[in-house]
Amino acid sequence: MHQKIVILDFGSQTTQLIGRRVRELGIYSEIIPYNKYPFGKEKEENIIGVILSGSPLSVYDNKAFKIDLKKLLGSVPVLGICYGAQLMAYELGGNVEPAPSREYGRARLASIEAECPLFADIKVGEQIWMSHGDTITALPSGFHKVASTADVNFAAFQSDSMPVWGVQFHPEVYHSECGMQLLRNFTVGICGADCSWSPESFIETTVADLRATLGDDKVVLGLSGGVDSSVAAVLLNRAIGDRLTCIFVDHGMLRYHEFEDVLAAYKDLGLNVIGVDASKRFFSDLSGVTDPERKRKIIGADFIKVFDEEASKIDGVRWLAQGTIYPDCIESLSITGTTIKSHHNVGGLPERMNLRLCEPLRLLFKDEVRAVGRALGIPEHLIDRHPFPGPGLAVRILGDITPEKVAILQRADHIFIKGLRDSGLYNKVWQAGAILLPVQSVGVMGDERTYENAVALRAVTSTDAMTADWAHLPYEFLAGVSNEIINKVRGVNRVCYDISSKPPATIEWE
Repeated sequence: MHQKIVILDFGSQTTQLIGRRVRELGIYSEIIPYNKYPFGKEKEENIIGVILSGSPLSVYDNKAFKIDLKKLLGSVPVLGICYGAQLMAYELGGNVEPAPSREYGRARLASIEAECPLFADIKVGEQIWMSHGDTITALPSGFHKVASTADVNFAAFQSDSMPVWGVQFHPEVYHSECGMQLLRNFTVGICGADCSWSPESFIETTVADLRATLGDDKVVLGLSGGVDSSVAAVLLNRAIGDRLTCIFVDHGMLRYHEFEDVLAAYKDLGLNVIGVDASKRFFSDLSGVTDPERKRKIIGADFIKVFDEEASKIDGVRWLAQGTIYPDCIESLSITGTTIKSHHNVGGLPERMNLRLCEPLRLLFKDEVRAVGRALGIPEHLIDRHPFPGPGLAVRILGDITPEKVAILQRADHIFIKGLRDSGLYNKVWQAGAILLPVQSVGVMGDERTYENAVALRAVTSTDAMTADWAHLPYEFLAGVSNEIINKVRGVNRVCYDISSKPPATIEWE
């Protein structure tokens, strides 16, 4: 079992980033809800350190998320970040109060205790990032200050007798220049992590776990054409071979020629794949539906129905595998109960299927999935594919869905994506695609006036999809793509480019 750093999630939007940064150090980390910590089982689960995340709540709120700190502190090294630090200060007898003004944005370390191991190789003056409305005004007995800024007296503190530290800033965000060093100091210098976690070690451990868990059982897996389900399929194939059957469902809203192309690629990988054209069912059930969440729910339900029908034709199947990854789980439902958007592969299965769920990538981030895919030897053209929504083009067509609209968008999207590849720009953006807008505009083609559809192009740069900036593509490239779409895609006479960042916008339009 790998050494493990546990991040207790108190609902912060940057909890994922803490986990990612620790993984980048070659250390396995696991994010679990604040109320699911296995007290007293640290040695059994090989937990070598715990990080307490931030939270949108205040520690003095009646509904604040809290844990029994007395059971935790002293068992393994603990680092509290923002709310995590305030929780320790407040619960152990210190004071936490609303700050005179919200402390948000860049700050610089004004003082550092030289002997503090958490700040080894970190210098006074380095930039950090604050994001809190409360501040610690007094430390509990048995703790002392180890860092401050011009505006925050207790920017960091430590226990006099236990391996416990707290920081009021966010070392996990990119704006904290010394953030990775601080996390390295905690995980490696203090917790003693050996930095042995890697894609290769993940494959070795996961394949062994899959063989032990699945035994001689048969498994069906839903392929989507994306990198997540592709990596899950190859990983499972390595573990159980021909006892895995992959089902690739065409809901009619895939990209141009994607069903045929990806099906051929899967068979080249030696996977046992069944292709199912269920587009008529999906189009019928989506007829007249315009609400984005209803689209996702309908597609998710229909996908399960098709899967159920196909899986029932295979004797002895006991497991359903999915390419679910960490962000899917977190976006579908956070511990605060806030849904960002529904993911059709998160949320359970109909009881009648009587299948157990297998999700070998559930604890991986997208970039880690790609690294595992490369280590598995999956061809680069499958690994470097941009993320693509499970509902496909249904959530890139604003308004109701028809086969005619899908055909228009498929051709426009194909021109855009092919253009990115041909121009060497594809791997410089995180995700790209075309969106069919629910408006028509006046245009002139030849000597005739037209009244046709408008298409928006969307391309973003990102590292984790939690935040994203619009990709600054060359004007000449955008002009060429626009011209080709308008000339070659009948029904489109206007092309726009989306220059919104996330937040406040999302990457997809629905």
